[in-house]
Amino acid sequence: MDLELARKILAEQPFSRLLGARITAFGEGTASLELDVREELLQQYGFVHGGVLSYAADNTLTLAAGTVVGSGLITSGFTIDYLRPATGRLLRAHGEVVRAGRTRVVSRCDVVTVDGEGTETLCAVAQGNIAVIEPVAGKG
Repeated sequence: MDLELARKILAEQPFSRLLGARITAFGEGTASLELDVREELLQQYGFVHGGVLSYAADNTLTLAAGTVVGSGLITSGFTIDYLRPATGRLLRAHGEVVRAGRTRVVSRCDVVTVDGEGTETLCAVAQGNIAVIEPVAGKG
């Protein structure tokens, strides 16, 4: 799978469009996804909602896997640890493949926020298992 196909697949996900997610790096076992932090993505204390961080980790784990095994993938499970509240202007998730097998890929991901000065703060870490499936006809 190449960057153009990865962006097409992301654009086909209504939830990704709603969040305004974009792929900023893709290839050789790694991938990065970003989205702008805005009020609609916050929880009651003013931090980025954990579900948004989880979304970013989930998609980035799978995107990283796609760089080595192609587009017929689906997350079969992942864990996420929230390290500190997410505040800032930008949310960035960076994933990398740990091991790629025939039917499963293990990936890990760091989720950071970026403030107005460009300083990154690590907010969450995730690791997941990505299942290799048959691509859906007409899709990716």
